[in-house]
Amino acid sequence: MPLGDPYARVTMDAHRTVDAVWKLESARIIAGLTRMVHDVGLAEELAQDALVAALEQWPAAGVPDNPGAWLMAIAKRRAIDHIRREQRLERKQEQLAYERVPEPEPDDSLRLIFMSCHPSLPTEARVALTLRLLGGLTAEEIARAFLVSEQRITQRIAAAKKTLAEQRVPFDLPGPDELTARLSSVLEVVYLVFNEGYSATSGDDLMRPGLCLEALRLGRLLAQLAPREAEVHGLVALMEIQASREKARTGPAGEPVQLHEQNRGRWDQLLIRRGFTAMLKAREIGGKPGPYVLQAAIAVCHAQAHTAQDTDWSQIAALYEALVRLLPTPIVHLNRAVAVGMAHGPQHGLELVDQLTAVPQLRDYHLLPGVRGDLLLRLGRTEEARLEFVRAASLTRNVAEQAFLLRRADGIVVTDQGPTLGQAAAGFLGRDDLDAETIRSYGQTLRRMCLTLGDRTPLTALTPEQTRRVFDMAWGQARPRTWNRHRSAVRSFSAWAEIPDLATNLDRRAEPPTDTAAIPDLAALFGRDLPIRERTLWRLLSESAAGVAAVLSLNVEDLDLDDRRGRADDKWISWRSGTARLLPDLLGGRTRGPLFLADRRPAPARPPKPTDLCPDTGRGRLSYPRAEYLFKQATKSLDPTGNGYTLRQLSAQERRSPGAPAPRTTPGTSTPGRA
Repeated sequence: MPLGDPYARVTMDAHRTVDAVWKLESARIIAGLTRMVHDVGLAEELAQDALVAALEQWPAAGVPDNPGAWLMAIAKRRAIDHIRREQRLERKQEQLAYERVPEPEPDDSLRLIFMSCHPSLPTEARVALTLRLLGGLTAEEIARAFLVSEQRITQRIAAAKKTLAEQRVPFDLPGPDELTARLSSVLEVVYLVFNEGYSATSGDDLMRPGLCLEALRLGRLLAQLAPREAEVHGLVALMEIQASREKARTGPAGEPVQLHEQNRGRWDQLLIRRGFTAMLKAREIGGKPGPYVLQAAIAVCHAQAHTAQDTDWSQIAALYEALVRLLPTPIVHLNRAVAVGMAHGPQHGLELVDQLTAVPQLRDYHLLPGVRGDLLLRLGRTEEARLEFVRAASLTRNVAEQAFLLRRADGIVVTDQGPTLGQAAAGFLGRDDLDAETIRSYGQTLRRMCLTLGDRTPLTALTPEQTRRVFDMAWGQARPRTWNRHRSAVRSFSAWAEIPDLATNLDRRAEPPTDTAAIPDLAALFGRDLPIRERTLWRLLSESAAGVAAVLSLNVEDLDLDDRRGRADDKWISWRSGTARLLPDLLGGRTRGPLFLADRRPAPARPPKPTDLCPDTGRGRLSYPRAEYLFKQATKSLDPTGNGYTLRQLSAQERRSPGAPAPRTTPGTSTPGRA
């Protein structure tokens, strides 16, 4: 649909509205549904159904006057339908059918957050689930907040929902005896929700004020629920004071404004006074200051300074020293380096930052190069500062922040220093003599180099020491084979670019020998009643002794059934009578596409390459990991260790057999003899 089409614009606007409403209302909707169905996982599914309905209907019908109530009404109908289908709660079913759409109770969100932070869940799962349900964040956004992979967050959320359902965790507030013990993870979640609103990890805008307001609301409710907990009041004070800067944090075009450049007359004095009041309550309670009380004390120092020059950086640095002893996370160490750089000079701050460059958790954290760039700029090392700003811009996924960092980089004038790492990497990967698999492998290495070092770094500035740091962070714990593969890519790139070998400081790691233990009793395996695909694949591997990847790459149109052979790339793979008897049944009349097909059609979000798709069935090519899994499962009973054997061992079985011929793969120009 062309972008100039008025309907396209209406649809795009409606989708943006749906996204905004979801961020604001999802927590209340899910909380209200959880009260109804007593299953937080099902509640989220019902809420998602309502979201889909909005995406379908709002572009044509328009956005309703009360979008939140509309979503709740649709989700409630889905809940009623589910209850009827499951034939549960017959009395309540009749009641629900006639009652008006209920408004969620004021503390339903608080109940939901305590449920999500139940002690039966690991800490990481509690935080991830609550951010998903209460903050309306995606798995990707949560992953960036935690500096972990999106897949891990998705797994945590799914496991948490399953645990809550299996243990039938009640949708209620904790009693007085367990309240204190459960507050710690709840406070962490509330602050992370606030941080996502205060500095959005992705999107066009720097802030998501709705999330800040939701976090403040939850924090204030927690303060009412636990009035004698100093850390609760400390967190509220911290959020109130930080939220007071909202209007001053962005310029007319939505661009970020740094703290020392903000117009402090635009700070919200009401929120500052609320923050001071909450801080006084925390101090009245007494006890050893916790992490949130210390962070609130730092915020108070900033709020008390009438100008940036009045800021007591020595006091702030001292508070960070105390905080880092209580909470020695990489991000707290980074914030401490900023304070030390302001209190004692940029060189002292830079020395602390440089100690963090090898910390794996900060590998893709954009604020690390951003802070380093600031310190380098203050030291007059302008070219290094420019490269750090560019690298920070490449790591952030927030559009406003990215544009701000690039403007800072572009404002630094430097002389031309020749081709950059990004330009050279593009040229290296664009060569005609590289096949697709090699491009993919080399691309993984060079993308990591560009992300860590900056794609605008001049080739002449690259050093073996920098490459070593990249490898230690990215692949320090990887298997020797993976390490060596990336090392080979760097050596090839260095030779092509005609620069000194960047892999000089990278020793080749010894690879363990491939396990080629014999598989006992293959006859019993082949005699089982197995699917035709598995029987054919395993028999072909056994008879041809060809590589697993080569066999899986075979296409129907490249088979010569009469001569019992098939072309894979530029080589022929041949087989014997056992495979020849099975192939007709496997083909089933197909004339094109992959020989070995996956179990089902690929998902729309991940379409395979056209060459890996069967035009007759719509199914994709069987993947190596799936084929390996199936063989391991089938051979567990044959393996004394109970782990099962690998397809590579099956392929090597032919070569180990007494009197066995050489592997039955030959160059495409030859004609192999029949077995």
